[in-house]
Amino acid sequence: MPALYGVVVIIAAATVLSGCAAPSTDGRAPLVAGTGAPVIIPGGPGDAGRTAAPGERLGESEARVTAADVRFAEGMIPHHRQALEMAALVPVRSSSRALLRLAERITAAQRPEIAAMTSWLRSVGRVPPAHGNHGVHDDHAVTPDQMSRLRAARGATFDELFLNLMIVHHEAAVRMAGRQLREGADRTMLATAKDVVSGQGVEIARMRELLAE
Repeated sequence: MPALYGVVVIIAAATVLSGCAAPSTDGRAPLVAGTGAPVIIPGGPGDAGRTAAPGERLGESEARVTAADVRFAEGMIPHHRQALEMAALVPVRSSSRALLRLAERITAAQRPEIAAMTSWLRSVGRVPPAHGNHGVHDDHAVTPDQMSRLRAARGATFDELFLNLMIVHHEAAVRMAGRQLREGADRTMLATAKDVVSGQGVEIARMRELLAE
């Protein structure tokens, strides 16, 4: 129990928003590392600490998971996957260094968030959305026809289409995250939603700048 208490104290002191899952047998929920600031777990006497992996259970919390938390994770995972699919098209269809850097940033941010949300869903007893499952939620902003047009485009035509579609896609993610911030309770999902709003808001502004150039 002392070691576990030490972990929770470090999390609180670092103001890391970690999460909780479904109530366990004693009425509390597991605390799960998020994807924001690193969570340091202390070692034994004389041993170095380590950084918790996203999705790793750290202890327990009194907070409870809600339907809004689950809905957010189940919707955002396939939404992120679609963004990764779009970003993967950039290196072979665009010669823009700015667009390549943007695609790399999108991938670097959203891949670990998918891993963390997938782990979180499993921790609350939910099966994560299957790959290719883009039809369950209504916030997937890019249609199959639009994806086909994007795959077929090259050069400046691709760049313009990619930016326009990704702006709309990011705006849908921000709406999803805003709903989670209003209705959710789990700290991991709230932290993820805040990351989406801030990170993708910056990317939307950058994409609009690229379109105006």
